[in-house]
Amino acid sequence: MGTTAADEKILSYNDVVLRQSDLDILSGPYYLNDRIIEFYFSYLSSCHESQDVLLVPPSIAFWIMNCPDVESLKDFVEPLKLGQKELVIFPVNDNIDVSLAEGGSHWSLLAYERNENVFVHHDSNRRINGMQARKLFRAVVGFMGGDSGLASNARYLECTDSPQQTNGYDCGVYVTAIGRAICSWNASSERKNTESLWFSVVKEQVTPSTVTEMRKEILQLIQGLTGKK
Repeated sequence: MGTTAADEKILSYNDVVLRQSDLDILSGPYYLNDRIIEFYFSYLSSCHESQDVLLVPPSIAFWIMNCPDVESLKDFVEPLKLGQKELVIFPVNDNIDVSLAEGGSHWSLLAYERNENVFVHHDSNRRINGMQARKLFRAVVGFMGGDSGLASNARYLECTDSPQQTNGYDCGVYVTAIGRAICSWNASSERKNTESLWFSVVKEQVTPSTVTEMRKEILQLIQGLTGKK
C-alpha cells in the first residue's frame, strides 16, 4: 500500500521522525502529540548543548511513571545519568493506559533543579495533572542522587501561579514554552539567584500571545529544517 499524504515523512531530526500529520497539528488549533514535543525538546537540547541539562522525551517520562517493575526501571533509567544532571525536564501526560500509544488529553511539565533539590510542577490547566506529576516524582526521585546523596530527599512543589491556557488544546505548547523559558533561565546569569528559581522568567516569557506565536515558531522551525515553506 502507498503512503498517504498524512503519513509522509517530512523530517528526521536526531531520533525523531516527523510526518505531514504533525505539521497539520501545528497548523491548526490541535492538541500536540508526543513527536512534536520530543522534537522540540531535542531541538532545545541541541541549542543549549549542556551535559548538565536533560530534556526527557515524552515516551521515556511516561515509561518511568508507569513501569511496574523497580529493577527493570533501574536498568532503564541508569543510562540517563540523572544523578549527574543539574536540570531535568519531564513532560507529564495524563494517559493511564500503558497499552495505548499517544493516549491522554493533557500535558504538563515537571522540572528538577539540583541546587535547590526540588521538583516543580507547571500545569497550564488548574493543576489537573497533579496526581500524574506526583506519580512521576515518586518514581524518579530515588534515581536523582548525586555524589552527596541528598537528591533522594528532593521535595515536590506545585507551582500555584503557573501560566494558564485560555483554550482546551494548547497544553502541549505551554510545555514547550515553559521548557524553553526554564532552559533560558538556566543558561543565564539569573540562575545565580536560585532561591526564586525560574518563576519570574516563566511568568514573563509564557503568555497566551507568546504561546500562540510558539506554535507558529515550531512549525516554521520544522519547515526551515526541511527546506520547505
